[in-house]
Amino acid sequence: MRAVDPAFVNTAMVSASSGGCILGAFQGAGRNPRQNQSKRRILVAGGAGFLGSHLCERLLNDGQEVICIDNFSTGRLENLRHLLRFDAFSFVRHDIVEPIDLPIDEIYNLACPASPPHYQADPIHTTKTSVLGSLNLLELAARSNARIFQASTSEVYGDPHVHPQPESYWGNVNPFGPRSCYDEGKRCAEALFHDFHQQYGVQTKIARIFNTYGPHMRADDGRVVSNFIVQALKGDDITIYGDGAQTRSFCYVDDLIEGFVRLMRAPASLDAPVNLGNPGEFTVAELAEKVIALTGSSSKIVYLPLPVDDPRQRRPDISVAKRELNWEPSIQLAYGLKSTIAYFERLLARSAGAFAEVA
Repeated sequence: MRAVDPAFVNTAMVSASSGGCILGAFQGAGRNPRQNQSKRRILVAGGAGFLGSHLCERLLNDGQEVICIDNFSTGRLENLRHLLRFDAFSFVRHDIVEPIDLPIDEIYNLACPASPPHYQADPIHTTKTSVLGSLNLLELAARSNARIFQASTSEVYGDPHVHPQPESYWGNVNPFGPRSCYDEGKRCAEALFHDFHQQYGVQTKIARIFNTYGPHMRADDGRVVSNFIVQALKGDDITIYGDGAQTRSFCYVDDLIEGFVRLMRAPASLDAPVNLGNPGEFTVAELAEKVIALTGSSSKIVYLPLPVDDPRQRRPDISVAKRELNWEPSIQLAYGLKSTIAYFERLLARSAGAFAEVA
C-alpha cells in the first residue's frame, strides 16, 4: 500500500473487512444507517477522482454523511484535502473489484478510469472495475436496501450513427478495439443495474455522462479540455487528433453534479438511463481556438492522426433530463473554461515550485 499523508488521518486507521484501510471520521459504523432518515450515509466509489471529489463536497454541503472509497488508480488524495473540515466525511482505500461491506443508505458508483490513456493502460482491470465492481456494489445495495447510482457514459453509444444521441439509441460500439474495455464494460454494467432492479427490486439510477470538465481534472488525463489547457499554459503545441472537425459537447462539472443529485432523488420509477451533458456542440478546432484566446497563449495548433474508434460526433439529447429532472446545464463554455484554466494555472505553479525545491 502506498504511504498515506498523515494529514489525512484525522481520527484513526483501522482494518476494513475487505483488507482496505478506513481513514478519517468514520464514527458509529455499527448503527443502523436508517435510524436517522434526515441524514443519509452515502458511499461514493471513486470519490477521490475528478467527478467523485466534487460529488463528495456537494453531498457534505447538503448535510449528508459521506464515505469515499478509492484505490487511487487515477484518483488523488489532494482532491480530498479540502473535505477534511467535515466531521461527516470518511475515506476508505479500497478497490471495488473486491467486495466491501459497510452500512450505507445510498451508493454512487463513479469508480472507473474515464480517459482513454488511463483505461487503456490496464484494459482487463478496467473491464473488471465496470463489471465486477458494479456487481459488488449492487450486491451491497441489495443487502442494505440502498438506492444505487451508476456513472455510465456517452461511450456506450460508440461512434454514433444517430445525432444527437437519445437514450433509446443502442449505439455503434466496436467490441474488439482499444476502447472496448471501457465502452463494453460500461454497457455490461448498465445491464447488471437493469437486472438487479428487475430481479431483486434494487432501486437503480443510471446517468450517461457526456464530456465534462472543470477543476480537479488531472493534468495528464489525456482528455481534450485538460490537454489543450495544459499545452496552452506551457506554450507547447496544441495537438488535435484528426482534422478538428469532430464535435463534442462540454458540460461544466457543477452542472453535472446537480444532475447527479436530481437523478438520485427522482422517483424510483425513473430507472432507465438518463443522458446528462451539455447539448451545446463545438468542433475540437473551435475548442482549441477558445483555449488559446482565453489563456493568451502563443501555442500553435498541430494535427495528428485520429485514434482508432474515436467518435466523430458527440452531443446528448437531454429531453428526458429536462422533463423528468427539470435539469439542463446553465454554465456557458467560456465561463467554465476560465475557471478550469485558473485551476490548472495554480496546479502548474505548485508543480513548478515543488520541482524548484527538489532541484
